Amino acid sequence: MSSKFTHLHVHSHYSLLDGLAKIDDLIKRAKELNMDSLALTDHGVLYGAIEFYKKAKKAGIKPIIGAELYMAPEGRHFKRGNIDKKSWHLLVLAKNKTGYQNLIQLVTKAHLEGFYYKPRVDKELLRQHSKGLIACSACLSGEIPKAILSNNIKKAEELALEYRDIFGSKDFYLEIMPHDNMKDQKKVNEAIKKISQKTKIPLVASNDVHYVNPEDAEAQEILMCVQTGKTIEDKNRMTMDDDFSLKSKEEMIKSFKDTPEAIENTQEIVSRCNLEIELGKTELPYFTQRRNFRR
Repeated sequence: MSSKFTHLHVHSHYSLLDGLAKIDDLIKRAKELNMDSLALTDHGVLYGAIEFYKKAKKAGIKPIIGAELYMAPEGRHFKRGNIDKKSWHLLVLAKNKTGYQNLIQLVTKAHLEGFYYKPRVDKELLRQHSKGLIACSACLSGEIPKAILSNNIKKAEELALEYRDIFGSKDFYLEIMPHDNMKDQKKVNEAIKKISQKTKIPLVASNDVHYVNPEDAEAQEILMCVQTGKTIEDKNRMTMDDDFSLKSKEEMIKSFKDTPEAIENTQEIVSRCNLEIELGKTELPYFTQRRNFRR
């Protein structure tokens, strides 16, 4: 079993009104836990990418840049009342410069073309900009987990194969999380393991980090209330009924003792994500078409 683990699904305060963790605190905690790599995957944006990249490098931590994208159910161009308000999640990580450039394209087009309540992409865009990216099936709001929770296992299998087709056989992973206090997560984990066995799509473990320390959970709950317009006394409010902190590798390894490959695959992904961003250099866009301007 691997003695290392890397958090590949991590939200900072740049996941606006959803993430509590500051980038400095994430990096400091990762160092305290003797982790040598860490990802940043904020919701639909890359606001913190460069700050995280620079500070992680300075701290001797390998930075992995990604995002948890919002997926439009019927395509990014549909914007109809409450029908298109809902969206699925998909985690993507940049392997290299090509992947980073494609990630920028996805996030940009999500805002310019797909924005409806949230910046959204669709599978058409994923196919256009999949090169250099590793994708994971994300949290309970992912399309595959949603199908499982709807008791449509056949659809979940078909979706897993579709995402593998989009990203390639080596660049799509099925994500499992150690939130046993959440019965939906338990159900999704069990189904995803079976889908993995059937399709040979590899598993990867994550904790969907939203705050740094376990004691930050109450502050996170208050933040969620601000986001959803609820009060802490409201029994029907959105809540995170488990530990979504930056857990130690020992905790994560213990949680996945029955699926050690899910831990090992975090290191497999880390070894393949080798993005180097050249800072301090202005790169202007290249236009292939010339236009004649008249006074």
